[in-house]
Amino acid sequence: MSAGPLWLQSPPRSLFFTGKGGVGKTSTACAAALELAARERRVLLVSTDPASNLDEVLATPLNGTPTPVAGIEGLSALNLDPERAAREYRERIVGPFRKSLPAAAVASIEEQLSGACTTEIAAFDEFSKLLADPAATREFDHVVFDTAPTGHTLRLLELPSAWSGFIASNAGGTSCLGPLSGLSAQKSLYENAMRRLSSAEDSLFVLVARPEQAALVEAERTRVELGALSILNLALVVNGVFRAADRRDAPARALEDRGAAALAAMPAALAALPRTNSPLLSYPLLGAQALGTVLNPRAPRPAPASGGVEALPPGESESFEALLDGIAASGRGVLMLMGKGGVGKTRLAVAAALGLARRGHRVNLTTTDPAAHLEAALAGRTEPGLRASRIDPELETRLYREGVLAAAGAGLDAKGRALLEEELRSPCTEEIAVFQAFARTVDEAERGFVVIDTAPTGHTLLLLDAAEAYHREVSKSMGEVPVAVRKLLPRLRDPGFTRVLLVALPESTPVHEAEALQADLKRAGIDAYGWIVNQSWTPVETGDPVLRERRVHERKHLARVRELSPRVAVVAWTAEEAGALLEEPA
Repeated sequence: MSAGPLWLQSPPRSLFFTGKGGVGKTSTACAAALELAARERRVLLVSTDPASNLDEVLATPLNGTPTPVAGIEGLSALNLDPERAAREYRERIVGPFRKSLPAAAVASIEEQLSGACTTEIAAFDEFSKLLADPAATREFDHVVFDTAPTGHTLRLLELPSAWSGFIASNAGGTSCLGPLSGLSAQKSLYENAMRRLSSAEDSLFVLVARPEQAALVEAERTRVELGALSILNLALVVNGVFRAADRRDAPARALEDRGAAALAAMPAALAALPRTNSPLLSYPLLGAQALGTVLNPRAPRPAPASGGVEALPPGESESFEALLDGIAASGRGVLMLMGKGGVGKTRLAVAAALGLARRGHRVNLTTTDPAAHLEAALAGRTEPGLRASRIDPELETRLYREGVLAAAGAGLDAKGRALLEEELRSPCTEEIAVFQAFARTVDEAERGFVVIDTAPTGHTLLLLDAAEAYHREVSKSMGEVPVAVRKLLPRLRDPGFTRVLLVALPESTPVHEAEALQADLKRAGIDAYGWIVNQSWTPVETGDPVLRERRVHERKHLARVRELSPRVAVVAWTAEEAGALLEEPA
């Protein structure tokens, strides 16, 4: 019997891997698929991630049809293209209206359907065929899905009223998903897929996390959501568990202790799941040999990387302080820190606010992140002119939902109202509600700086911009765009007033995701001011062999960031998730 985890000993036909960006979903899914193939099972590995790097990981060019993986008997893989699926989905919805609505109205609907929720539902359409249509995968014993559907998508598909038609005909507006009638032909397939997802005999959901508080909180949230949908066959993989080779090495000891503290504080119900702790590895998880070590500690490891550990070449990185000097020169404006969860935006925002205040500026440090605790991050540090505020996403979203339900839900029957209520639980709803709230805060940037931890996405900006045009052209709408929002969009697009700093870790997934975010912002008319590569081992003095080799492998990610931006600050790893970036005043 293999040395792999217990949950892989008698697995169901379908396995789903889910978790925050950068926690190792793809490598874990690949490792599970390899383990099954090694037992002479016929395995299909499927990615539904728009930013999938499955081709690179498996060293095999992939497309939308099963392709045998080079050198691995019994394993095939494919990349579903959710962006293509989303385009086709949008066209099914928008096509009939192209001749009957003004061009601005059509553009508005298209942008309404450009968000993550639409991509998710379209991707679900694609992989439902692989999950619930026996003819699609009859030649395989197991189907392994890298990236699972979200709780929001599954809840929406459970609602019978979702199939009744175009909600805009009743509600007077569009939603982030639009009408599910565009997918009604697949209704019976979806119902079969939902049955299989909640069957322990058919499906296993593997929650993937790192030994970090944010990743474990996300895993617990997902566990609760899936439980509410009667999806109870779950397992947990914690990637990147580190043990110092020598406890006298201070950075290595601090990394080990931080991970141990996060695991000790894990919620009891999450800790009770079948769990696999995978070690922090020193090498990239590319190719069968490296992937084989993720879930099997006895597997042979790749040879160490050749070459020494080099310092950053001159000019490749500027200091965080130098980045702030350039921003402070204007004397006022908005500073937005953007990036995926877990990259350290909150502490970087705190450091930026303190730095600007020390330069004599008035600063409002604000956040839209419900998990961000600015007071704790400030740790008692303060400066004249600095204050911290918070936009409460829960409160703002509740007020927004109440307004929409009052305006758009008054004439709906019980089923229609249930659908509208579920649509208003989508992530896009919170984005818009929070965006409208923080528009009021940005007015302060006329008289100083507003530093925003966790800023709105490019999709949100375009959604609101499209809504403005829509409301000008079409009187039938869910409400007026607030004056503050109309005033805000031009400000955010003004490079002399708004600076965006993209935050990433020196790893493949966070860099890819920040690169996609930069493109999304550019689509919204906003150019990023610069990048911060956070938690880098390159500037850290350590003798630990794992950490020293990771420094070598960071080089290609730092080089890629330099290609993407002329301004790059590399911030060293510290025991705090972003560290003390500023020199304390004498």
